[in-house]
Amino acid sequence: MARCVPDPLPRFGDRRSARVGLLGGSFNPAHGGHLYASLMAMRQLDLDYVWWLVTPRNPLKPASELEPLKERLCEACHQAKHPRIAVMDIESRLRTHYTIDTVSALQRRFPQVHFVWLMGSDNLAQFRRWRRWPDIAARIPIAVIQRPGTTMAQIQAKAIQRFGRRRVARGLALMRPPAIAILDGARSKESASALRQAAWAREALVHAIPTC
Repeated sequence: MARCVPDPLPRFGDRRSARVGLLGGSFNPAHGGHLYASLMAMRQLDLDYVWWLVTPRNPLKPASELEPLKERLCEACHQAKHPRIAVMDIESRLRTHYTIDTVSALQRRFPQVHFVWLMGSDNLAQFRRWRRWPDIAARIPIAVIQRPGTTMAQIQAKAIQRFGRRRVARGLALMRPPAIAILDGARSKESASALRQAAWAREALVHAIPTC
């Protein structure tokens, strides 16, 4: 089972050494696609762990669309189902709202850990909208997991145009950034937005049924 870690952070200077993938997001809700991406990254990048960073809020999405953080954490723990995946509310405890601040704080606290940022190719298409996205690419290697229908993202994305991409992924965690690799394989079609829409449709149908 996944480990739900309420507070894994030392203040500074934890000396443990590992290769860790960071999968950040709203997890609204967590689903099999998150697990698929994590397992692919562990296999292709030779990672020791993947940390799911469940964000309190997404600056690019309306807060009204988010379920409460506690509920999203519980569902993420239920979906992870792997002993080397840890589900965390790090951003809530660090009081960080942007990826650049979260990554910087983790690198200060774990100076010996080799972090890799994991994202789906659908997020790569909007990566240029993230706060200080060139600084993120300059601080941490990035692995992009291909999602259905987003093949052109790796060609059109500003991050790829600016920094290029690496063809060899296995040693990505040890590479000096900027370093971006595209991971491909059997692609998961699950998405949080599709699951939310299906849930809203079911709820609307229930409310539409006469009660008398």
